[in-house]
Amino acid sequence: MTGRSRRGVKFPHNNKHSNGHSEGRRASFSDVSEEGSPGKPRSAGTLENIDEKPATPEQQQQADYEKKKANFITRTFWTFVMIGGFFAALFMGHVYILVIITAVQIVSFKEVIAIANVPSRARDLQSTKSLNWYWLATTMYFLYGESVVYYLKHIVLVDKVLLPLATHHRFISFILYVFGFVFFVGSLKTGHLKFQFSQFAWTHMALFLIVVQAHFIMNNVLEGMIWFFLPAALVITNDIFAYICGITFGRTQLIKLSPKKTVEGFVGAWIMTVLFGIVLTNILLRSKYFICPATNLGANIFSGLDCDPNPVFIPRTYSTPHLFFLPPNYTLSVTTSPMQIHTFFWASFASLIAPFGGFFASGLKRTFKIKDFGDSIPGHGGMTDRMDCQFIMGLFSFIYYHTFIAFKRSSVTHVMELAIMELTADEQLEVIKGVLKYLTNQGVVKAETPASFDKLLSASIQV
Repeated sequence: MTGRSRRGVKFPHNNKHSNGHSEGRRASFSDVSEEGSPGKPRSAGTLENIDEKPATPEQQQQADYEKKKANFITRTFWTFVMIGGFFAALFMGHVYILVIITAVQIVSFKEVIAIANVPSRARDLQSTKSLNWYWLATTMYFLYGESVVYYLKHIVLVDKVLLPLATHHRFISFILYVFGFVFFVGSLKTGHLKFQFSQFAWTHMALFLIVVQAHFIMNNVLEGMIWFFLPAALVITNDIFAYICGITFGRTQLIKLSPKKTVEGFVGAWIMTVLFGIVLTNILLRSKYFICPATNLGANIFSGLDCDPNPVFIPRTYSTPHLFFLPPNYTLSVTTSPMQIHTFFWASFASLIAPFGGFFASGLKRTFKIKDFGDSIPGHGGMTDRMDCQFIMGLFSFIYYHTFIAFKRSSVTHVMELAIMELTADEQLEVIKGVLKYLTNQGVVKAETPASFDKLLSASIQV
């Protein structure tokens, strides 16, 4: 037995207060007897004279050891499960990674909302909980729809059923949000206004910090697996080396929110993450499955993908200008792919900025006096505890890619989007005729093809 007593059992060292509680300990639900009186002992008089020996230091030490051992085994087992599941999905294809990201979105949103949603049970405001999930569904419909329309134009813009949904997607999403807003205003109750508006703000913060940022991670997957895997691996690597460097030579505290974080571990992890990023990038550049966009969602690591590589993946020679201390006509040069230079900045962000996502989560947990966001992953806590740095890293990767790396040129899907959404049916036919005429002049199609198209078009109109 530890220091905690059973109901009705008295210990000499616990008689510091008349109510039976030790100093500094608040009454809990476990202190309430079956009759409902806090701290009142049971009527069974035979329990009054029971003496139980407290655990010896050796027994307590053994119990603590067994507890830590069980927790270590559970944590290690689920670590390998997560690693194995992640790499299995990574090699099976983009769809499986998108499913995992969707699951992470939903679980993380649930954990964050649950922190501030506990009082709703006592206040009997079921509409609050229902609205939380409605906001999530509406937001995911809008964000997923944006991605589908952008990346799969060649599918949705030629389908008779999907075309109206694609062309009016944003308006439909807005109407769905308005319905939720009207329902929220209609559900406001006198006496609960502060709580309901707090929940409204808390839910929208969770949507922005979790669902919106995770959406950009999904876009990274569709742009190419490397834009998802590389930043995620850099964050994980930095976390590992921050721990190793911290316990090895960490001395100076980095931030009060996380007392175990040290400056030495922070800097050491940065250096190791940069080196790891360079090696990993060199490996990923050799596989088109990682560097090609997801033009075929059925592709996997074995079937691979085929594309013209982005110029950022092609090695280039960088030479220094002539320096006065070097011999004449002598310069220093190095040959590497531009992606290695970008990797340095990505690794630096993953090491110097992304950890502040974890510090933000630590501050949030301290605010609500909780250790973890949940227990979704045995031995690791909640899903949010593992993903707090990944969300901001995914958003950075998306913005950085489209600012400095994306290969800017028109695509077939982009031209189709402009033709379908911006031109009338007659104008679209004129475009087709013009393209056929151009291809005829270039010798790509036969000379009679434009005339055959006109005859076919005339017959279709008469019918």
